Amino acid sequence: MKKLNKFKKEVEKCRKCSLWKTRKKIVFGEGPVSAKIMFLGEAPGKEEDKTGIPFCGRAGKLLDNLLKENKIDRKKVYITSVIKCRPPKNRIPSKEELTACRKWWQKQIGIIKPKKIILLGRVAFNTVLGLGELGDCRGRWLKVKNQLYFPTYHPAAALRFPRIKKILEKDFKKIKENY
Repeated sequence: MKKLNKFKKEVEKCRKCSLWKTRKKIVFGEGPVSAKIMFLGEAPGKEEDKTGIPFCGRAGKLLDNLLKENKIDRKKVYITSVIKCRPPKNRIPSKEELTACRKWWQKQIGIIKPKKIILLGRVAFNTVLGLGELGDCRGRWLKVKNQLYFPTYHPAAALRFPRIKKILEKDFKKIKENY
C-alpha cells in the first residue's frame, strides 16, 4: 500500500496535459493492492472530481448495483480510469490527455498485478487494447500479452440506453462466473 500511496502523490503533481487546470481533485483509484480484478473506466465525472472517488456518481451507483447483484465485493476489486482528471463538461478525453495519463494506469496495473481487467466502455477499450470496435469484442475474455481482459459497456451508456443496460447485466454475470 505504501508504494501505491507514494505513487498517488506523484500523480497529484501531474501537469502533462491541461486538465490539471480545471480539476478539483485527481481520481487516482481505490481498492486493495492485492485486488485480483481491476475495473478500468474512461474518466472522472462531476461527482468523482468533487470527491476524488472513482465511480461515485450515477454511473457508479449502477456499477455498485451490478457488483452487488453478482456478489462481487467492491472493497475487493480495484477501480480506476484511463484518465485521472475530469475533462470539462464530461467530454471524451483527447488523444493528448490519454497519452499523458497512459503511464499512470500502466503503473497502477504493474503495482496491483490484477489477474483480470474489466474495460468499461469504448474509450478504455481503445486506449488499452486498440482492437477496433468495442461491440466486436465485448462480453468475452481476451488474453493479450499474458493479461486477461473483459471489455464491456460503460455504466454511463447503460443509463442512457436501456438496451445496453440489459447487455451490461449479462456481461456482469460472465464476470461473476470467473470471479
